[in-house]
Amino acid sequence: MDRTPVQNMARLVGVVFLLVGVAGFIPGITTNLYDGLEFAGDAGNAKVLGLFEVSVLHNIVHGLFGVAGLAMAATASGARTFLIGGGAIYLLLAVIQVIGAGDWVPLVGPDLWLHLGLGVGMIGLGYALTRERVTPVTT
Repeated sequence: MDRTPVQNMARLVGVVFLLVGVAGFIPGITTNLYDGLEFAGDAGNAKVLGLFEVSVLHNIVHGLFGVAGLAMAATASGARTFLIGGGAIYLLLAVIQVIGAGDWVPLVGPDLWLHLGLGVGMIGLGYALTRERVTPVTT
């Protein structure tokens, strides 16, 4: 079965999100796992790679986001929707962090730059990998 570049990229992004969701529950990858992992909110101090705060809910959302990416990568239009829509969600999370309305999910420190990068990157990939390419006519 041939997959388009946008499907391959959506699949890759989905796998990465799924792995990040699982990594949030693995001691060593996630610091302060046993005493700092809260169910939700920003009161905990568990951090993936010692950098990005996570909670149980945060990890579950990453995993579900990854599963959605894998499912939507089944079609080119679904893959495009996942990348562009998911990118928009991450840009929205960055805005939420800037205005300080994210008490329900850890959105602190380096998360802002990660969310901005993911948002711009995913949207860019969604558009770049699905734009029509005009082939020159040879005479």
